[in-house]
Amino acid sequence: MKSYLAAAIQMTSLPNLEKNLVQAEELIELAKRQGAELITLPENFSFLGEEVDKISQAEAIAQQSEKFLKTMAQRFQVTILGGGFPVPVDADKVYNTALLIDPNGEEIARYQKVHLFDVNLPDGNTYRESKTVMAGTSMPKVHASKELGNLGLSVCYDVRFPELYRHLAQKGADVVFIPAAFTAYTGKDHWQILLQARAIENTCYVIAPAQTGQHYSLRQTHGHAMIIDPWGAILADAGDRPGVAIAEISPTRLQQVRRQMPSLQHRVFI
Repeated sequence: MKSYLAAAIQMTSLPNLEKNLVQAEELIELAKRQGAELITLPENFSFLGEEVDKISQAEAIAQQSEKFLKTMAQRFQVTILGGGFPVPVDADKVYNTALLIDPNGEEIARYQKVHLFDVNLPDGNTYRESKTVMAGTSMPKVHASKELGNLGLSVCYDVRFPELYRHLAQKGADVVFIPAAFTAYTGKDHWQILLQARAIENTCYVIAPAQTGQHYSLRQTHGHAMIIDPWGAILADAGDRPGVAIAEISPTRLQQVRRQMPSLQHRVFI
């Protein structure tokens, strides 16, 4: 593993596949110009709209999203995480799928979101992800990259389930991805705290690309795409507008924190 720059992209995705991919390409190019070798896109980067529209367009969204990720990785010679897009299971449901692509345009990791966001919020909004999404059945794997470190995948609501991240830590994760479309209501209170907790308790980097702003009707997201170091320090924060958070991923820093706070070695219950 070497020191390198990573980017967490922040988008305001809409119910329009073509517009979203144009926005994503512009931000990927911006991140590349700033020196990023690992670029991450948020959950729902290619489409964020009503559930009925997502299902009716799922086949096209899935095909074009995967093609886009592979094309961008090859064109810019970077590793890219597509943080979540629908892949059809049948006529009524999809997997919320995160895909990691190497600079050759080859798929190196795939994860189907296991924790689905079925929540009634105090602001009056109700979310039922399980109506259109089928939960994955497998814990995410850790991809071992000689240059970028051991990379662990997750998606959004997973962040509230620490056992998933402890699994990734046990598998040797150095960097954990938490791409999200976090609601504005919950984000203001929980987003930063949860990200820092996952980084601190597992002594790993957290890269969290995010959605921000108004997407359609009542759907509004929190923003604040972040990169957090293993001590819990916020290295980069994209604020509340579309853009890019960029920071260095350093193996020296990782080793330093793990020496100073060897909590993973002190676990009593496994």
